[in-house]
Amino acid sequence: MPCISTHLREGYFGAGLGIPDGHVRNDKGCLSLRTSLGDNMARMYSRARGKSGSKKPLVRTKPEWVAFSEKELEMLIVKLAKEGQAPSMIGLHLRDSYGIPDVQAATGKPLTQIITEKKLEKELPEDILALMRKAIMINKHRAVNKHDMTAKRGLQLTEAKIMRLTKYYKKTGRVAATWKYSLAQASFYVE
Repeated sequence: MPCISTHLREGYFGAGLGIPDGHVRNDKGCLSLRTSLGDNMARMYSRARGKSGSKKPLVRTKPEWVAFSEKELEMLIVKLAKEGQAPSMIGLHLRDSYGIPDVQAATGKPLTQIITEKKLEKELPEDILALMRKAIMINKHRAVNKHDMTAKRGLQLTEAKIMRLTKYYKKTGRVAATWKYSLAQASFYVE
């Protein structure tokens, strides 16, 4: 397929227009349309392109105010994991109670890697469990409101996300290859 510059030469965009507004040349000399929103990924189902959200600092260095050594921090993470807290809740607890903004900057390892090394990880990853909780809540709502088609669509989207994540985790070995998702089984994992 010819690039936009070929169309310009052949007069598809009108004679003498030059480069259309909003277009730039790429590395092959062809023109491409530059969007005003940049190269943001769109949301999965709504196609919205939001930019809000917190951003991590560019340089990962251990902050000066963190008084914990790497060993102490690992012991604290192990203690919180043994209490049954999920990795995201451990990170929030460390940030809010101990003033540790980034575990990886302080220890040199991600929080989940520390939990995995100490053999404290749960059978299913936290993101799949959260999606299962959501699916169970939508299903309970659908039991009462049978004609709520928006909730039905929401359940379909949530279960699709669970299937997609399961496929990824099976490929990486995080979930057993024989594990399968079912809504009836999900309640056992969530409770």
